[in-house]
Amino acid sequence: MYGMIALKLIIGLITLVVIVRLIGKKELAQITPLDFVYAVILGGILEESIFDDKVTVGHFIFALAIWALAIFLFERIMQRFEKFRVLIMGDPSLVIRDGELDVKAFEKSKLEPEQLRTLLRQQGIFSLKEVKYAYLETSGNLSVMKYPEFDPVTPAQLKVEADSNEPSILLVDEGKIEEKGLRMIDKDEDWLRESLKKEGYGSIEEIYCAEWTEREGFFIQKYI
Repeated sequence: MYGMIALKLIIGLITLVVIVRLIGKKELAQITPLDFVYAVILGGILEESIFDDKVTVGHFIFALAIWALAIFLFERIMQRFEKFRVLIMGDPSLVIRDGELDVKAFEKSKLEPEQLRTLLRQQGIFSLKEVKYAYLETSGNLSVMKYPEFDPVTPAQLKVEADSNEPSILLVDEGKIEEKGLRMIDKDEDWLRESLKKEGYGSIEEIYCAEWTEREGFFIQKYI
């Protein structure tokens, strides 16, 4: 029994390696939602086959062969027919256009402001105001074009002394006050509402998101 389990595992591993080579994956960071579906199906095949004595090695190899062939054909069809690829994988979404958040694209992509800010921080961008264009790729990664003034020029190149920076704090998220953000800067709701009035905003609900830093103040995006 143990020998049969080991044999099935080895066959499954070899099949997976062959498929990865055939469809040309170069690194795990490029994994797509469709790759995740492939992995789930393989997991189901392994789970049902390895510990079931009624499933012979022949049955197991046949199931893996069909799985591998289906993946290979699916990938080739997507490479050849653009409409089919778009239907299955979708298109990149332009979530920031010329510095403005596209709320409809956000909602369609099931993306929230704080999730976007997390993706930006992973690229070393700590404020939305630095971003001119941003695409949410089909893989879930974010591609960003920053404004020229925010391109990385080092103080050493300019021969100047650099001021210290600080990350922005999200204070309004989809028309709602972020209490956590206020606690981080030791402020309250009254301060926030009064500060936003000074910026020309009489209602929190008209603001899609607002971030704040001690040095730069507010950066606000309204619903559009």
